[in-house]
Amino acid sequence: MKNNPNKLWIIVFALGWLFDFLFWKKAPGVNFALFAMACLVAAFYLLLSDELRPNRASLSLLPLFGFFAAVTFIRAEPMTTFLAYTFTLLTMSVFALTYLGGRWYLYTIADYAGKYFNLLGSMIMRPLIFMTNIRKEQKDAGVQPSKRNIWPIVRGIVIALPIIAIFASLLASADVIFGQRLDDFVKLFNLENLPEFIFRMIYIIVIGYALAGVVLHAATESKDEKVGNEDKPVIPQFLGFVESAIVLGSVVALFAMFVAIQFQYFFGGTSNIHIDGYTYAEYARKGFGELVAVAFFALVMLLTLSAITKRETETQRKIYSGLGVALVALLLVMLVSAYQRLGLYEAAYGFSRLRTYTHVFLIWIGLLLIATIVLEILRKERMFAFAMLIASFGFAISLPILNVDVFIVSQNIQRELNSAKKDVVDLDAQYFIDLSDDAVPTLAQTFQTPSMPASVREKVGAALACIRYERNLSERDASWQSFHFSRFNAERAFDSIRTELARYAVDSTSYPATVVTPSGEKFPCSEYYYD
Repeated sequence: MKNNPNKLWIIVFALGWLFDFLFWKKAPGVNFALFAMACLVAAFYLLLSDELRPNRASLSLLPLFGFFAAVTFIRAEPMTTFLAYTFTLLTMSVFALTYLGGRWYLYTIADYAGKYFNLLGSMIMRPLIFMTNIRKEQKDAGVQPSKRNIWPIVRGIVIALPIIAIFASLLASADVIFGQRLDDFVKLFNLENLPEFIFRMIYIIVIGYALAGVVLHAATESKDEKVGNEDKPVIPQFLGFVESAIVLGSVVALFAMFVAIQFQYFFGGTSNIHIDGYTYAEYARKGFGELVAVAFFALVMLLTLSAITKRETETQRKIYSGLGVALVALLLVMLVSAYQRLGLYEAAYGFSRLRTYTHVFLIWIGLLLIATIVLEILRKERMFAFAMLIASFGFAISLPILNVDVFIVSQNIQRELNSAKKDVVDLDAQYFIDLSDDAVPTLAQTFQTPSMPASVREKVGAALACIRYERNLSERDASWQSFHFSRFNAERAFDSIRTELARYAVDSTSYPATVVTPSGEKFPCSEYYYD
């Protein structure tokens, strides 16, 4: 890049223009994945052209990048897509941070914080430093600037345009005749959207400049020299073993007493529903949040004590590790109890997005607890950030694989089919209305299943009629940049049931809109109507 700095600027500003082309007035779809892939390919080209090859450990991030980038235009469920966008950017940024060094798996939380702070600084200052160094090297070598250099002209035009626009608007306000002539001039060049063009040009330059900073950071600041002594504690150990053992032992004793007293209550299942008059909801909700909070804060306490406690002899290390194992074992018992409570709640009231997220989250936080104590026993406490990163990746990967909205539809319908009260339909079909396009093919398949009970089929059909009605009210971006597989599959599903769905009339005169089913039942198109 030093030999041909113009190549860097041409590519990054082309990426800025590509961002504008893909995203300006376009709905999210395949555009994000295309832009992310273009940035990665461009960065590889620039770095490899300077013979800067990536570390193999950094290349291991690329499959994760590809997975999350693909999820952004395959799944439409909000949490899944949010995590997909987040982890796509995360893998790209970690790749930039460790392009040459590749030791991202050895970073502590403090290392990550410092590295990201440095990356932000590089996005702001690195391009300026790069150009300053280029000019200095050319001056020291006696190289005269090329007379054909167009960058001064480009910079002059970019600076002049907003200034001219401001003065022209003021002069147009001061004189009517000048204002009319200015309008004629603008119309002559079809520049009625000049403010919009200026705004777009500015953010194209800003994006290109920031991308240049990221590439230059990867080329110069990603060698990981400062992650040197992995055995050195991140925080000086200042707390005595006796003090930590008392704290940890006291908490272990408290948790053991709690588990012993509440053991029947933990795992009694439905037999506990009538203890003290508990209902399903009260049993499932009471203490669930507190148990998860206890697990979280106990994990923080264990990590803090592990970082600051002096363990000078092998006996002290074994005692501390034993207390840590006991603490994690008791926490896992509490998490199993919380998991069971959630399962009972879902059995009684069905699945929702929040309950599904929590189910998956409990599994991964349990695995993180186990990893934490294993690292403590192996004396690899520095690897906790890596374990936490893996757990985060695992949670984010689990949701698109599970396909949250499809899982909710399948589980709630199966729950209804397995219900002992076959004559009563308590299927919350209103909840289906607020699910994403991911759920539509599964709902359509259920609607077309001949063996499905008529009562369930009718409610599913009413939910589909409401979804189709609301989709028709909203304007959908048909551009190829906004293509989304979930939206495409939903449209195909609606086409397959067009004839059957025509029997469900939508009354749009009421609020909310109401679907009249073939049997004459009215189905409000709102989850909160009955509330």
